[in-house]
Order: sequence, then C-alpha cells, then structure tokens
Amino acid sequence: MHANPIRVLLLEQIHPQAVQRLQSAGYEVTSLDRALDEAELIDAIGDVHLLGLRSKTQVTDKVLSAAPNLLAVGAFCIGTNQIDLLSATEHGVTVFNAPFSNTRSVVELAIAELIALTRRLTEKNELMHSGVWDKSADGAHEVRGRTLGIVGYGNIGTQLSVLAENLGMRVLFYDTADRLALGNAHRCGSLKQLLQDSDVVTLHVDGRPENKQIFGAAEFAAMREGSLFLNLSRGFVVDYAALRHAIESGHVAGAAVDVFPIEPKGRGDEFVSELRGLPNVILTPHIGGSTEEAQKDIGQFVAAKFLDFVSEGSTALSVNLPGLGLPRRKDTLRLVHLHRNVPGVLARVNGILAEHEVNIEAQLLGTRGDVGYLVTDSVSGTTQAIVNQIRAMPETIRLRVLI
Repeated sequence: MHANPIRVLLLEQIHPQAVQRLQSAGYEVTSLDRALDEAELIDAIGDVHLLGLRSKTQVTDKVLSAAPNLLAVGAFCIGTNQIDLLSATEHGVTVFNAPFSNTRSVVELAIAELIALTRRLTEKNELMHSGVWDKSADGAHEVRGRTLGIVGYGNIGTQLSVLAENLGMRVLFYDTADRLALGNAHRCGSLKQLLQDSDVVTLHVDGRPENKQIFGAAEFAAMREGSLFLNLSRGFVVDYAALRHAIESGHVAGAAVDVFPIEPKGRGDEFVSELRGLPNVILTPHIGGSTEEAQKDIGQFVAAKFLDFVSEGSTALSVNLPGLGLPRRKDTLRLVHLHRNVPGVLARVNGILAEHEVNIEAQLLGTRGDVGYLVTDSVSGTTQAIVNQIRAMPETIRLRVLI
C-alpha cells in the first residue's frame, strides 16, 4: 500500500486521542498546538499524507499545490470553509470533518449564555469583583416564557430548540432549507418575522460564502427593543460594528459572541474587536466545541475516517467526494480511482481489466458533481502495467492501489 510510513501533521491542539489512534496504526504523527500560516504550511506539508486542523489554518490552492503526497485533510470541527474544497478535489485530496461530535457542547454554551445575559450576570459579576453589592432585580428576567429565535435549524439549532423548550421557552426558527420542526417549535416564513417576534436571537448558520454578513444594521434594527443576540456560528456572518452600535444605542440589551472574522492564531495572542468593553456582552475565544468530551469524540471520529480512508478507500461522510464504503474481501487487491465525471470511465476501466483477464470480485461507483469515485476489488492479476494504463487515462485525477 505504502512503502514508507504514513506521515500525519496535526495542527491547533488536536486531542491526544487522535494522536494515539493514528500512532497505534503505525503512522508517523507530528502534532503542533498552533495554526500555521500559508507560508509555514507550504514549508511543512511536502511529505505529509494526512493533514489535521481546526478552524484557523487555511488550506489554500497554493498549499495543496505544494503537497504532492497529501491524501486527505481532516477538519477536527464542523466547518470546512477554511479549506479550498474545489482545489482539494482537483488535487485528488479527500476532505473529512466532524459534523456531529461537538454539537452538544455548542448547544450547552448557548443555553448558558442566554441565561447569563437574561439575568445580566456579567454585570453583577463585575460589580462584585469591584466590591460593589447590588442586589437589584432591575433588568433581570427568567428565560421561562420568553421567545427564542433560532436562525439556522441544523444539527445544533434543533438540539438547542429541544433544550430551550424544556426550559419553558417558546421557540421560533428560520432556515432557507426545508426543516422539520421538533416539539412545539414554529417555523417562520421570513427572517424579518423571526426578528420581530423573538426576545433572543441566536445564529447557527453554516460557513458558505453567501452567508457573509447576512446579519447587519437592518437586521439589528428589525429586532425587538431590548432583545438579546448570540452568534456561535461563523464570525464573518455578522457586521460587528453594527452590533456595537445597536448595543450602545440600547436597542439590543446584550450579546454573546464566540466567533470573529479575524481570530488570533495561538493562545496568548492579542484579541482585537470592536465588541470589547461593552456592557452585558460575553466574548469567548471560539470555544463552542471546546470541551474535553467534544474534542475527544472529534479526535476519535476524524482519526477513524483517516484510517478507513487509507486502508479501505472509504469516503463515507466525505465533504467533497462521493461517500462510498465497500466492504473489503479478504486477500483482494483494491483499486481506488478518483476521476472526472464523464461518460464511459467505468467501461474503459473495466475494459482494461478485462483485456488483461482480471476478474472483478466487487465494484462500487459513486458520482458527485464533476467527480466520480470507483472502488474495484480483484483477487489477482492486477499488474503495474494495468495500474499505469488506468493512471494515464485523461479522466484520472488520482489512482490508489490498496493491497
């Protein structure tokens, strides 16, 4: 399969569980506790087969072009907008993420913050640390009976919906996709309707480019007077200068923000934001998924995806390739063929195998957009000449041979 050991580079404090699992498979693992910028990553990635990262490291076309041995990139988080997915596909690099492992951690942080903001705990805490005893109930409310508006009703939004209802909140949601309402949650026909009817608005949208600054001055103005705002999704979806103005004017009574358009690369680096110093505003350093439980689960999940991909060619839950998982028969040789999705590729591959009298034991083809992914198992007879012929096909992006 590989004459040399599989080399893995993990960035941004990936959980030790992932390191241990990959090392136990015989992989050579280098783990760093910080992000790398483009130039640093280009210097480091030349002999790397598997790259793991979180949200800060940017995998650009230049990086992928400098990585001839790279087989897969694992985002040890939900989002993949830090990776050039089109370029990854063109270079034959599979991308995985962890779409479910940290959802509970994000939801619990959102619940904690909406209660803290509603009770104005940040201000009480600051006064107490300054030696001021202020037992006044002014501005403090229960969350029970209040209305939570969820923008983005995916894995996180739906879990938050259920927990908020259990706290006695009324739940509204808005999503551009057709989503099934859970419990007594009510779907709003427009974002404007949700903003007008909610006491707390929380964003849980994905990182697609069209979501850039979807929430700005007009949206804050459409919110109820004295309502609260949370963003635990992506930093670039909100105009934070507009949020500052809305808070300073008193129209928005408080906010909690966990994600920012520009974030420091490492622990201890200076954090710069127009939201610093505002009253009843909770700022956290992108820790929505940063619990020990979530990071352990993510480490195990993405490491398992790496192992299955390297040994079996499995692309189940891949972000950019067709998701295939063909059970491997004992003593078979497996050809994994990533190619451009044009008519006749399957026939040509099978024609080459038939011409050399190779008997196919099992085969599975999947397509996704402009690419196709073909897995073929045979017992014997697949020679280097056959491999060279398939690799030389103009439609071939990458061919791997798994023994």
